[in-house]
Amino acid sequence: MGSLEEQKTEATSTKPPGIRFLEYIRNSAVSFRTYQTIVLIVTFFAYASYHATRKTTSIVKSALDPKASQVGLSFFQWPRNNFLRSNENKTVSNVLTGGWAPFNGSDGPAMLGELDVAFLAVYSLGMYFTGHLGDRLDLRIFLTVGMVGTGLFTSLFGFGYWFNIHNFYYFLIIQTSAGLFQATGWPSVVAVVGNWFGKKKRGLIMGIWNAHTSLGNITGSLVASALLKYGWGWSFAVPGLLISFVGLVVFLLLPVTPASVGASEKEEDEVQWPKKNVGGVTEPLLGSESKVVKDKPVGFIEAWKIPGVAPFALCLFFSKLVAYTFLYWLPFYITHTAIDGKYLSDETAGSLSTMFDVGGIVGGILAGYISDRLDARAITAASFTYCAIPALFFYRSYGYVSLSVNIALMFVTGMLVNGPYALITTAVSADLGTHSSLNGNSRALATVTAIIDGTGSVGAAIGPLLTGYIAAKSWNAVFNMLMMAALVAGLLLTRLVVAEVAAKIQFLRSQGCTQSRPEASVAEV
Repeated sequence: MGSLEEQKTEATSTKPPGIRFLEYIRNSAVSFRTYQTIVLIVTFFAYASYHATRKTTSIVKSALDPKASQVGLSFFQWPRNNFLRSNENKTVSNVLTGGWAPFNGSDGPAMLGELDVAFLAVYSLGMYFTGHLGDRLDLRIFLTVGMVGTGLFTSLFGFGYWFNIHNFYYFLIIQTSAGLFQATGWPSVVAVVGNWFGKKKRGLIMGIWNAHTSLGNITGSLVASALLKYGWGWSFAVPGLLISFVGLVVFLLLPVTPASVGASEKEEDEVQWPKKNVGGVTEPLLGSESKVVKDKPVGFIEAWKIPGVAPFALCLFFSKLVAYTFLYWLPFYITHTAIDGKYLSDETAGSLSTMFDVGGIVGGILAGYISDRLDARAITAASFTYCAIPALFFYRSYGYVSLSVNIALMFVTGMLVNGPYALITTAVSADLGTHSSLNGNSRALATVTAIIDGTGSVGAAIGPLLTGYIAAKSWNAVFNMLMMAALVAGLLLTRLVVAEVAAKIQFLRSQGCTQSRPEASVAEV
């Protein structure tokens, strides 16, 4: 037997590289800012991978139920392993041009809509439970399980292609199971980020961070579109493997709270941006006073009673109805709409639809920045929502003129539709999860986030479902539904907007009174 130090060295060398790297980080003098950077990067790619797997269904829709003329897409047969040769006699060209039973019949769009609503219904209902669990379990392990489970069921959907499965209920069960595991993602990542970042410039930080949603959609669109020519099963299998790999990274590297890595929460003061009023008091994200009750999670009903939770949750219901209708049906809509007199292929439509998500990235950052500058989340969200109404109208009315016009209008629509959606699901959720009425309780972030996003996801389920039925009759009716939903979303924030406007007017009046009394300023100096 060697010395004690030799035994320790030998034990350390047998550990996986990821574990050794994590221990190195934990044992090193890592600054609070470095931990924050790690949290932002890991959670960014974690949720981007969630959306990448979620986006694949919309790309494959037109391959499962092709109704439009196809142009500019060549097909190649991907070599398969021996155990997949039972499907060898079917060429990819036939699969993509003839569709895939049972979705290539007259009721194909309705059946695809039912898959969407099954996924999103379980996702939205599961969100309430996963948020509740997230405040009570280790978020690192909880998030890892959710990502690996999502990857498994996403891949199983694609296996239906190789194993020649045409049973609708197989795909229905797979989608509902995937929706349940997807529900673990959003409450977990927002709670982790909320644990590490205070309220100062939270809108801008989370607006930039929330680009993971659009980046995930873009990645999912490009990957699924590129693999579609080899067989639509690959469009599910590869994103499924990708999210499982990122889940392993989360398990190895993600620090959930400052306490989990021994970081001092006082260090956060060193990385805060300069305050406009040095003498002012900045409310911390996680209070450090003795009255803080960190070990008592907030109940579901109690979280609903937090001021602002209900109106923002209901607003997100209609905002997500619009956003997710585009998420699931935009590529399908493009292939069924003649642009400059031509119908685009599934692959081209999938790639083109990413401009909506590019606009969403800009909209999320812009909404976060504006809300920080104005210190008015409701005014910002409502303004974007109202502006989305004419954008939807112009996209439907003039998007067919040319490809460049379609891209420009799609970009603007994505910016205005995803702006308030991104703001509410990030900065607003984190603000309300650390509301002053909680008396510093830090165990409400996941619950509040789940309530807001879960309610929004109910709308996200209803929108694609209705679209599946309405689109078979009229796309004009679909866009009328979306414009009405955007209007209602804005109206639901009316009370909060009025309150914020009144607060701004009162502040300006107080500033005017101060300036009209110069002696007061002299006295203060």
